[in-house]
Amino acid sequence: MGSSFGSSSRITSLRPSRKAISDINVTPFVDVVLVLLVIFMLTAPLMYNGIKLELPKTKKVNTLKLSSSQVILSMSPTGDFYIGKEKFLIEDLIAKIKSEFEHNKTETLFLRAHYKLEYGKVAKLMSFLKKSGINNIALVTEIEE
Repeated sequence: MGSSFGSSSRITSLRPSRKAISDINVTPFVDVVLVLLVIFMLTAPLMYNGIKLELPKTKKVNTLKLSSSQVILSMSPTGDFYIGKEKFLIEDLIAKIKSEFEHNKTETLFLRAHYKLEYGKVAKLMSFLKKSGINNIALVTEIEE
């Protein structure tokens, strides 16, 4: 009593052929791209603004006593530049600051800017200084009372 399951040729004919699949399954790719898109859409606004805030006034952070051994650049409310008590044009600033760096053996510039100056003017000055190779800039403020 034996049972026959058919010939071996019939079994092989039921198996799918093992050809290479030339189609790309894009479903997982689309899922990953959509998740990344949502993540970037949520985080992009935070990179620019973060949170809404007002810039604070400074309290005592570090006690600093300015002396003649430090290079101090002051910007007046009219936009004039002073190193010490001597007035300079912007074209002459970099050469004077670098010579003061060599004379005082320092690489830190202390920047004092009048509080009524627009933020953009101080930012442009700092950008100008950095492009000219002056990278260590410390902002000097007064202690809030």
